Amino acid sequence: METIEADVVIVGGGPAGCSCALYSSRADLKTVILDKNPAVGALAITHQIANYPGVPTDISGEDLLNLMRDQCIQYGTDYRRAQVFGVDVNGDWKTVYTPEGTFKGRALVLASGAMGRPASFKGEAEFLGRGVSYCATCDGAFYKGREVAVVGVNKEAIEEAQVLTKFASIVHWITSSDPKQEDVHAQTLINEPNVRHWSRTRLLQIEGADAGVTGITVKNRIQEDKQLLPVEGVFVYMAGSKPITDFLGDQIALKEDGGVVVDDFMSTTSEGVWAIGDIRNTPFKQAVVAASDGCIAAMAIDRFLNSRKSIRVDWVHS
Repeated sequence: METIEADVVIVGGGPAGCSCALYSSRADLKTVILDKNPAVGALAITHQIANYPGVPTDISGEDLLNLMRDQCIQYGTDYRRAQVFGVDVNGDWKTVYTPEGTFKGRALVLASGAMGRPASFKGEAEFLGRGVSYCATCDGAFYKGREVAVVGVNKEAIEEAQVLTKFASIVHWITSSDPKQEDVHAQTLINEPNVRHWSRTRLLQIEGADAGVTGITVKNRIQEDKQLLPVEGVFVYMAGSKPITDFLGDQIALKEDGGVVVDDFMSTTSEGVWAIGDIRNTPFKQAVVAASDGCIAAMAIDRFLNSRKSIRVDWVHS
């Protein structure tokens, strides 16, 4: 089996991984990206990007990601399609195992994202990016004056539903149980004038057509009949959407919420290993935040590998 050595090995080719690769490659560090599938990440399945600085508002997530990938390849990044099934972070050289070969790096960057939850509702996978979303902050503005549904009773669902109240004409909040009376945030949401709370109700199916979502079928626990709600957006926040860390074993410290523990420079508890993007499980899962993580990690890695005492800002003055 082929063994490839590099200065920096990055697991994940999303905005975090590509940003890190761009900076590390420009710093003349031999960089390899290992990307399982460029079409399935959080950014890749986003239908339209309207809040990434400096790019047209009609660009798709996939197109933006292609630009990022092409740019880091242009500067020398070795981009490879590969499924990582294990790592060894002991020693000065970090080892990454894939069916396509073994990769060894003086620095390892974890950027595998947080798309760990499989689609669990009928129609969810089919309409993902065409009405089904996991990020109200990203897509809420597309539903100005329209009806949407939020599915879930956890803290993230409540916060994201609150964001949607600023845009949607009606936010249908679907919960399988009653929110706790002492939950101030939940009660505040219920009292919003454009929120319709459907308690003890479960989502049965997401309906749609070629253009995208047209409604959802729900059923209340104490009623026999199903009900169709005419919504154009469905925001799903169910338990299980955790960072993808299964390939790490117990080698890297994780937080209680499943995110990787890092410091201000994106360093993990294992020397020579960094974690960036949604794998950190931050409350702000945005492409621009992930890209920032990648920049910070790359500059820290450059300092680490070259034993620099300070970070040199790399920009061009005209």
